[in-house]
Amino acid sequence: MIDSIQEFTATVDPVWQWLAVMGAGAIPFVESYGAGPIGIVVGVTPIVAILAAIVGNIVSMAVVVLATSGARDKLTNADTPQSPRRQRFTRAFDKWGVPGVSLLGQWILPSQITSSIMVGIGASKHKVIVWQIVSIILWGVAFGALAWAAVAALRG
Repeated sequence: MIDSIQEFTATVDPVWQWLAVMGAGAIPFVESYGAGPIGIVVGVTPIVAILAAIVGNIVSMAVVVLATSGARDKLTNADTPQSPRRQRFTRAFDKWGVPGVSLLGQWILPSQITSSIMVGIGASKHKVIVWQIVSIILWGVAFGALAWAAVAALRG
């Protein structure tokens, strides 16, 4: 089955391959660390798959941060009780800061959600975007490289 998917992928214009992987990278919970490996497995050139997944994830995260940064006052309203999940996030944010939450937060929540929450609790949107980009690149390259090695080992 994988062979037939890879054969089909080989017939698709590279621009469409790029756009498909980029679109997958923009989906929360798939992101760069899932879309890159998916692209590699279906036959997209590994470098293209990894870069497209990273670009898609970065674009969607930046759009979400910029679109929700105006809602900061509502998110940090002291009169509204915080949910237990939000309290845990705030404690983690206080402990690890923007770099730590950006780099480790993808184990728990998608970058789009993590970054908008950080901006909502008062972090600089520019700092959040920069650290999320670093995180997205690191996770995307790491998981893409693992997928690339796994596919090469299975073929080998």
